[in-house]
Amino acid sequence: MSTSIRRVGIVGGGQMGAGIAEVCARAGLDTLVAESDATAARAARERIAVSLERAVQRGKLDRISAEDAQARLAFTGDLDDLADRQLVIEAVTENAEVKTGIFTALDKIVEDPGAILASNTSAIPIMRLGMATGRADRLLGLHFFNPVPVLPLVEIVTSLHTTTDTVETVESFVRDALGKTAIRSQDRSGFVVNALLVPYLLSAIRMAESGYASAADIDAGMVLGCAHPMGPLKLADLIGLDTVAAIAESLYAEFKEPLHAPPPLLRRMVQAGLLGRKSGRGFHTYDRG
Repeated sequence: MSTSIRRVGIVGGGQMGAGIAEVCARAGLDTLVAESDATAARAARERIAVSLERAVQRGKLDRISAEDAQARLAFTGDLDDLADRQLVIEAVTENAEVKTGIFTALDKIVEDPGAILASNTSAIPIMRLGMATGRADRLLGLHFFNPVPVLPLVEIVTSLHTTTDTVETVESFVRDALGKTAIRSQDRSGFVVNALLVPYLLSAIRMAESGYASAADIDAGMVLGCAHPMGPLKLADLIGLDTVAAIAESLYAEFKEPLHAPPPLLRRMVQAGLLGRKSGRGFHTYDRG
């Protein structure tokens, strides 16, 4: 049962990993964040502290709860420290080789054979990640959405090896411990949300690339004309253009549909380091302070 999961490990303390760690700590769980080194671990700690303080200032969280969450968080630059975790969620860059390497290592490090390994991947096949371990039956996709403390959805993605018990345990954990809504998806690239969302984002990028309309007008059209909370190009900037490109590559590799192919403009922007909000510039410009 989900109530037995009290010790959670997060691999990666970037935007997504920090958000997942924050919601776990706020849910009363013993949460350990592993980063590549001590410097990155300190940066992850600061990222979560800033997010918790922002929640307090906005009245979404009281001061005592924020302090309690901070007390439940620990940080390390050594993956070996995750040995005693009951659930480990990987949340590193959207790169299949990097992720498979981490899961191969975790398979040797995590001591409990009943522990569950999960990936926050947006599109990489779960079967590929599971087969990098000796416990594919205890590995699945656990895809959160950005910003994690705000958005209520989590996709649970199963491979052909994932057991029913693993799925039910994680679904109960997501619902009862984290207070989020879970939907299930089969192991197809993009899962449910990104298989629908990314072709829409790519269409908007092609529209801007061709000079059909400006980025501002494309976004205004969807916000004011279709009641979307955010325009497609601003949303792509929020997700990260490198992540959008990686998901598109994964979709195209699996389905070979032209609408999934990353447009040349997207590739060039990623090469130029214009990644959206996190770099300060994408289709729009942002204040990084």
